[in-house]
Amino acid sequence: MMTKTYIITGATSGIGKALLKKLANDNIIFASYRNDKYLEELKEISPNIYPFYLDYDKEETIKSATEFISSKCTKIDTIINAVGYVVAGPIEKIDINEIKHQFNINTLGHLEFSRSLLNLLENGKIINISSMASYGVFPFIAPYCASKKCLDMLFNSLLLETKKNIKIISVKPGVISTPLWEKSIQENSKHFNISQGYEKEMQFLIANAKKNSTKGLNVEKVVNKIIQIDNTKNPKLSYNIGFDAICVSILSKLPQKYVNYGIKYLMKYRIK
Repeated sequence: MMTKTYIITGATSGIGKALLKKLANDNIIFASYRNDKYLEELKEISPNIYPFYLDYDKEETIKSATEFISSKCTKIDTIINAVGYVVAGPIEKIDINEIKHQFNINTLGHLEFSRSLLNLLENGKIINISSMASYGVFPFIAPYCASKKCLDMLFNSLLLETKKNIKIISVKPGVISTPLWEKSIQENSKHFNISQGYEKEMQFLIANAKKNSTKGLNVEKVVNKIIQIDNTKNPKLSYNIGFDAICVSILSKLPQKYVNYGIKYLMKYRIK
């Protein structure tokens, strides 16, 4: 099997970490980390891994990461953008700066980082870990839904406009059992605490996140599908992974009025 060169962002947890472990033995991988405590752990996984620091809240790190990667190689086969973050809570209560932060992490950071590496990506692929949330039918995680939808739209525009020969693929998993759910509860506790009038809804949101952390799709199935997509010569532009993702994609094709009606009915039925 031919050795490839990958970049995996968000390589210290969830899908990114699982991909890293699966690919590291036979490939060269540049793996991003945001917390220094993961640096040695990444190095210990395989000598084929080149860790680099990347924090989309610090724009200068995108430049330094690009310079580091460019100094080590002349070609990238695949960029897998797996960094993810969830802002949750009632949209009328969330600080606008938190929504801007959501877009920096899930959308604008990926775009800026990927654009900076296009010269190394001729004949290569960009695989974005989007979400079924990009179909926009989930209440109380609107910033997350919007950031993923925007991610898909901006990268599709890049695909349409660029004169470079690259393929860009959006992977939209359903609910996956990853640490993202427990982490999102901790990171959004401040929003839950100021959501007067929505206490029942926030309790349901927290309980549902805890359930998803163990009841979701096995991350290995998602990783295997991503590797299959990467090895496909002419992949589709978008892939739904999981039965729930397929169902949501179908639901999203209905008129918004009827989608809203259905969601409100379900909330009334499930949140008591």
